[in-house]
Amino acid sequence: MDMDNIKSVDSIERLAKTVEEATAEALKILQATPKEVIITVLDEGAKGKFLGIGARPAKVRVERRPDIVTDVKNFLREVTLLMGLQCNIDVNLRDKRVYVNLTGENMGILIGKRGQTLDSLQYITNLAIGRSETQDVSVVIDTENYRRRRRDTLESLARTVARKVRDTRQSVKLEPMTRFERHVIHTVLQYDRNVRTYSEGNEPYRYVVIAPK
Repeated sequence: MDMDNIKSVDSIERLAKTVEEATAEALKILQATPKEVIITVLDEGAKGKFLGIGARPAKVRVERRPDIVTDVKNFLREVTLLMGLQCNIDVNLRDKRVYVNLTGENMGILIGKRGQTLDSLQYITNLAIGRSETQDVSVVIDTENYRRRRRDTLESLARTVARKVRDTRQSVKLEPMTRFERHVIHTVLQYDRNVRTYSEGNEPYRYVVIAPK
């Protein structure tokens, strides 16, 4: 096999005395690790009963896993089509995070009330990609810059309520929020010398309390 074209090969079958040897040979040819491929045993082989008579080699097929960007894009294309939406799906991998931006018409459907639909889509995408064990990454999905706009709103809310708590010395319970939203509140106020934050309640009604120190 032309070694210069190895990276263009997506699947290879090999024969050897054992499954392990056939797999090792295929991985060497593909220049891949076990986590980067799907291994299918086509024939476990046989040693033969007497003097090797009836012996046959083991046979395996080793296929490269699709890269994580392709996995995410294909999954989201299928889900959004099932939702009746046609989206442009822009996917980028940075620092073990897959950032997805969805654009198109009726993106408000994907956002949902206070971003709940978007959070659910992000959650199931992470589950689906996690099952593939392709890479140890997380997926962040956004549309119409919703997360940035929502983060700005929450940061402003956190600072406003913190000033109120500081002045009145009375705790304030915020409305129920998603994990992402609660994290924003906690992060904004984590170094505030006058207030502290903590979460109470059970999902999906868990909320943040801003209290005086």
